[in-house]
Amino acid sequence: MRDITTPKEKLLKKIRKALLEKRDNPYPNLEDLPHYPPSDELNEVLFAEQFTSISGQFVFCEDEVNFIENLLELAEERKWHKIYCWEPALQEVLTRFEYPFYETDKDFEHADVGFTLCEALIARNGSILLSNANMAGRRLSIYPPVHIVLAYTSQLVLDLKDGFKLIKEKYGNNLPSMISNVTGPSRTADIEKTLVLGAHGPKELFVFLLDG
Repeated sequence: MRDITTPKEKLLKKIRKALLEKRDNPYPNLEDLPHYPPSDELNEVLFAEQFTSISGQFVFCEDEVNFIENLLELAEERKWHKIYCWEPALQEVLTRFEYPFYETDKDFEHADVGFTLCEALIARNGSILLSNANMAGRRLSIYPPVHIVLAYTSQLVLDLKDGFKLIKEKYGNNLPSMISNVTGPSRTADIEKTLVLGAHGPKELFVFLLDG
């Protein structure tokens, strides 16, 4: 008698059989094993290398004075006039040095720069962990053509799992409703496989890393 079982039915039969058979996990410690070879680089160096390799722009600052000096020089060079900053901790730093910024969303459609803090920096792939748990919300890191992040060396971790651990320690069970892993400026290669920066968000992404 000819077998009329379809390929789909044969596949489902194999799956059912496999589910009924109890086997020991051949890789019981898989989740604890490192996914990458060990690196001798400092996290600061590794992040800077990875971040700049994906078109990010990195500035290390020894202290807040050095941070403001770099920011002033960059703003003058790029002719930035409308810098929006909504997070109180970041506003306090800028106010202390009398650096002008917009603290509301007035004329937000004309913003030159969105200035935010972050949750963590991931050294392994040069990524930035952002959330909507602060006053910057969802818009400030997405809408303006330039996004600047002020981060501290204490927020620099090796892997993504370490970044999520920081967030868990900070918020406990009240996790933010949005956590984004930003790896370089917005990009797409959908059209004729040509890479275009800024297709769905900022064209430029800066990280100012402050020691502390």
